[in-house]
Amino acid sequence: MFYYSRTAIKGGVGAIVRRAAAVALLGVALSGCVAADMALDDPSKSAPQISGKMLAEMSKKRMKPESPVLVRIFKQESELEVWKIDSTGRYALLKTYPMCRWSGKLGPKMKDGDRQAPEGFYHVSAGMLNPKSQYYVSFNLGYPNKLESALGYTGEALMVHGACSSSGCYALTDQGVGEIYSVVAKALFSGQDRFQVQAYPFRMTPENMALHKGDENMPFWRTLKEGYDSFEITRQQPKVSACGRRYVFNTEFVGGEPRDVLAECPPIATPPDPQLLTQIESEKRKVNDAIAENKPSTVVAYVDGGMHPSFRALLKKNGPEKLAERISSIKYPISQPDAALADPFQRISKRSASGIVSDSSTGD
Repeated sequence: MFYYSRTAIKGGVGAIVRRAAAVALLGVALSGCVAADMALDDPSKSAPQISGKMLAEMSKKRMKPESPVLVRIFKQESELEVWKIDSTGRYALLKTYPMCRWSGKLGPKMKDGDRQAPEGFYHVSAGMLNPKSQYYVSFNLGYPNKLESALGYTGEALMVHGACSSSGCYALTDQGVGEIYSVVAKALFSGQDRFQVQAYPFRMTPENMALHKGDENMPFWRTLKEGYDSFEITRQQPKVSACGRRYVFNTEFVGGEPRDVLAECPPIATPPDPQLLTQIESEKRKVNDAIAENKPSTVVAYVDGGMHPSFRALLKKNGPEKLAERISSIKYPISQPDAALADPFQRISKRSASGIVSDSSTGD
């Protein structure tokens, strides 16, 4: 498999090579998204750097380029958020990015080849960054994590990357992932050991939980919501452990981190903050009340994954080939464009999305 640099290849031969490469890549059947280094790479290619515009935005929000980052992903809304520590010592939202494509449906990834994009808590170190991805640049989520591996979940190379094609990954266009990559790389190479990625099925409000109350994944999502609520309340990164076949948050155990995540949790040395626990319990009651209202749950029928409404509008207006040309340096084809045109969540009330992509611009 070969890598072709972002530098334009002129002439008929170059056009044929680019098209052949895209077609070949489409034929690769993987549970994850190929993002490995490839031969024939342009040695002059370097990873994207933080733009002046982004530096100005950080300064405006009292953030330093080298300060720690945290990423949150929401499938239903097709959005990715980048958070950074500001002058208060807490995380604040830097920017929300529209996702061009994700595959599968709401729910965790469990096996190789299921096309599911992961849901859960992951940690990304510098060694998981790939500046030479076939999808421009990317970073590996680290699926399966310790809990998922113990549960027997399989799959590999689940990435956040460019273009608008997904086979279990989160695709944010070359422009979007380039900016995200520059921000997280700066934090990692400035001293942050690893950054946390929180991947959710949707924004975990009581209303959204109630809309999906009939889903078989609800017990798992209730656990995810504990971590979601911890961050929403404190604006601090939750400490994530695993035992008893589930995530456990903000808890110190006797003897350190649990070694067997399938066994019962060991004795607690330091429990979570009582005030935080009280607020999280309050959120649980709100979810129970919302579900108990006895409104019918929303049944979502769709073919494959989702796409942010702003990209769906561009796809509908311009077609898949023109959209691919605008958002991918090698014009990587849009995955399953017919399925992307069908909004699987059109009956679900969503908050107004930021990071909207207009017809005149696809990013910085």
